[in-house]
Amino acid sequence: MSKTIAINAGSSSLKWQLYLMPEEEVIAKGLIERIGLNDAISTVKFDGKEEKQVLAIADHTQAVKILLDDLMRLGIIKSYDEITGVGHRVVAGGEHFKDSALVDEDVIQKVEELTLLAPLHNGANAAGIRAFKEILPDITSVVVFDTSFHTSMPEKAYRYPLPSKYYRENQVRKYGAHGTSHEYVAQEAAKIMGKPLEDLKLVTAHIGNGVSITAIDSGKSVDTSMGFTPLAGVMMGTRTGDIDPAIIPYLLEHSDDFQTAEDISRILNRESGLLGVSEVSNDMRDVMAAMEQGDAKSQLAYDMFIDRIVKYIGQYLAVLSGADGIIFTAGIGENDPKVRQDIIRHFEWAGAKLDASKNEVRPVKGLISTEDASLKVLVIPTDEELVIARDVERLKK
Repeated sequence: MSKTIAINAGSSSLKWQLYLMPEEEVIAKGLIERIGLNDAISTVKFDGKEEKQVLAIADHTQAVKILLDDLMRLGIIKSYDEITGVGHRVVAGGEHFKDSALVDEDVIQKVEELTLLAPLHNGANAAGIRAFKEILPDITSVVVFDTSFHTSMPEKAYRYPLPSKYYRENQVRKYGAHGTSHEYVAQEAAKIMGKPLEDLKLVTAHIGNGVSITAIDSGKSVDTSMGFTPLAGVMMGTRTGDIDPAIIPYLLEHSDDFQTAEDISRILNRESGLLGVSEVSNDMRDVMAAMEQGDAKSQLAYDMFIDRIVKYIGQYLAVLSGADGIIFTAGIGENDPKVRQDIIRHFEWAGAKLDASKNEVRPVKGLISTEDASLKVLVIPTDEELVIARDVERLKK
């Protein structure tokens, strides 16, 4: 028996889950938030208990040290030696990584270089990797890429209609993201539906602050909404999703806000989406609360959000020539019945019918469509951490 820890590092956060492997039993999990501030919050959940402390955490290395010390202090482990593997979620693997990989200095440097493809994530992912390597240098360390699942896309789906030299020389292509989530929920859907994954066509909708839609045929990604970076696709919490690229040179010429490449990246990645349209929040709960108070901008933001998701699901039903199921996952997809209802009502023509009573249950897992629905609708809580832990076991020396 060994213990593996799955890590999902953000720019100011570190989410983790400790597993007993290969039993896949969750021993403990937690979240460290507000890294870099004097009032950072570290939460540990284990044995039905929760401990929370507020303290100063300067950087990711200190956050990892606090996490490991908490595991010792709370008796979850007796020594660091009990942890034999760590798996790190990394958003962008680019053309370098078709599969998960054992960590060495070259891998870390490539992850840092690929920050260009995932500016909100890869740098933070690399910081988490370096922090663990510094404190636990000898354990099996694995990076698991959001993009790996999408390497099965055909060239007609991943290429852009730019001059070919930009693909050859600059690797400009669609990479996608959230691959571990799409892969996991597709596998779980097959179990729930009682059919081999190889016999199913599915559209998976990972709807959180980041949103991506994927078309899956026989267990393989054949197209996905995020593109060269996670900025593409549908409207999200702070990201634009797809826009006319001519908007960028237009605003460079006509707006003082657009002066540099950094300005463009910041506005499109961090200041747009639900936040930019509603001018209230990037959090759907806040936007919906403002809607209920009659806020027109929040209503518009919500309507645009639903509209973009519906359009992507619709085109993927066409790509697949019909599907067996639509799966909702991630924060909004798992927890918001109104969002699910407002999306699925557009697909009654395709055979999707919601069972209202099942859709309203919280928490919900499994089928939420009626028994006679030919296009099944499911809610499946994602478990990216489990996929990460499984890959650590697979690649252990």
